[in-house]
Amino acid sequence: MAATSGVAITFAGAGKAEAFLRRSSSSRSPCSIGSFGGPAYGGSRRVAPRRSPRCEVRLDLEEKSKSASASASAGALEQFKISADRYMKERSSIAVIGLSVHTAPVEMREKLAVPEAQWPRAIGELCNLNHISEAAVLSTCNRMEIYVVALSWNPGIREVMDWMAKTSGIPVAELRQHLFVLLDSDATRHLFEVSAGLDSLVLGEGQILAQVKQVVRVGQGSRGLGKNIDRMFKDAITAGKRVRSETNIASGAVSVSSAAVELALMKLPKSHSASARMLVIGAGKMGKLVIKHLAAKGCKRVVVVNRSVERVDAIREEMKDIEIIYRPFSEMLTSSAVADVIFTSTASETPLFLKEHVEALPPASEAVGSARLFVDISVPRNVGSCVSNVEHARVYNVDDLKEVVEANKEDRLRKAMEAQSIITQELKRFEAWRDSLETVPTIKKLRSYADRIRASELEKCLQKIGDDALTKKLRKAVDELSSGIVNKLLHGPLQHLRCDGTDGRTLDETLENMHALNRMFSLDTEKAILEQKIKAKVEKSKS
Repeated sequence: MAATSGVAITFAGAGKAEAFLRRSSSSRSPCSIGSFGGPAYGGSRRVAPRRSPRCEVRLDLEEKSKSASASASAGALEQFKISADRYMKERSSIAVIGLSVHTAPVEMREKLAVPEAQWPRAIGELCNLNHISEAAVLSTCNRMEIYVVALSWNPGIREVMDWMAKTSGIPVAELRQHLFVLLDSDATRHLFEVSAGLDSLVLGEGQILAQVKQVVRVGQGSRGLGKNIDRMFKDAITAGKRVRSETNIASGAVSVSSAAVELALMKLPKSHSASARMLVIGAGKMGKLVIKHLAAKGCKRVVVVNRSVERVDAIREEMKDIEIIYRPFSEMLTSSAVADVIFTSTASETPLFLKEHVEALPPASEAVGSARLFVDISVPRNVGSCVSNVEHARVYNVDDLKEVVEANKEDRLRKAMEAQSIITQELKRFEAWRDSLETVPTIKKLRSYADRIRASELEKCLQKIGDDALTKKLRKAVDELSSGIVNKLLHGPLQHLRCDGTDGRTLDETLENMHALNRMFSLDTEKAILEQKIKAKVEKSKS
């Protein structure tokens, strides 16, 4: 059930949870989200990056003891089934558990990052948790967010947090300091704002919308993207498109790649920024945008290191106003030796540059101060944190782009307010759809109950008439009469089960009507639905 107001959760200490009703969505700031162990990230608090003790960070989703977890899961679900009455009053909740550039440093985000190729596996593992029925993973350079439908939100969130801790190797107590959790309407609004680019480091950037679309494409290939999550993400895509087409939020908007170029030029001496030797490692979407923005800033020559030449050739054909020189990955270090600025944007899960690699490089040209700039916009990072300790190297990552973004903060806030009305419209549409799902089982059972009575009484009537007097015309007339009586009797009750936002009836009124019909006709739909969900979880855990 989509709640009329969302719920945010904050954590105090190691395991004490407190739930409180959030203020109405209309009063939220565009980027305001409750967080674990800290203020909402719409404020001025900035998370100070912490140095990773290691230069290599790897995500390991392989280590999972399937046999042990399956038996434990089945046992827990059987216990859940025994105590099902405790959950009868609590309906499934949509929740988002995650962290972003607003709440966590890149050192933590890279440990939690899930490569796109592993999204289906992550979704499968999340849906195997006892209290999770649907799941989706949105993992980008700026955020790692898990969207779920939880049979019971409190234990469901704990299970997801434990999963995040296990896959990342970060203790739950440490995760809590950076995680945020949103429920129902707040979770939905957050996703819509993410899709619209309102929650991005760079307001209105377009790449996030493509990433939300990719979640749907990948999720449809797995069994975890159920009807609630699937509809929510599709409506988020609609909201993102509307915001970009009906407001000017995208006009003059910059991307992470363009912000990276701006940052590099800010750090170079103005008199030599045009002549600095540029190297781009990785010719994917991010790398291509870096080249595009370098060309727009007047750069005439760039060296591109990539695994294949075809992608570089395609970029060269598209961008005629800049000289693009291809180098294979085997020449990465030799190309770096003659570069002043190095942009990295590959999907490598391990650093491409470690301290020993950079120490072996000669200093950059004297014109740029002899210090080589590394601008790393990858998560996980392509440049190890230990490179920052090298004397003639200056390392910047996606967290450092805030310096560029803060320059137009007032304009960002004004544009964000323009988009909020569209977000609210799409949110109401989604919540009306989700609320309508609550009454569907009752409608079906009531209709089935009435049809059984009609069929039974019709059969008795036809027997009394007898075959001799029963013509086809008479049979049809009696059948239509019984159907008409049932439809007219059901019209009133079914109208009072509508909750699609087309009338003034509130959700509470509709649910009261539903409960009354369930009691009057002994439909017992809530128990049937819960037992069906539990049975599905038990069978899935045993398979």
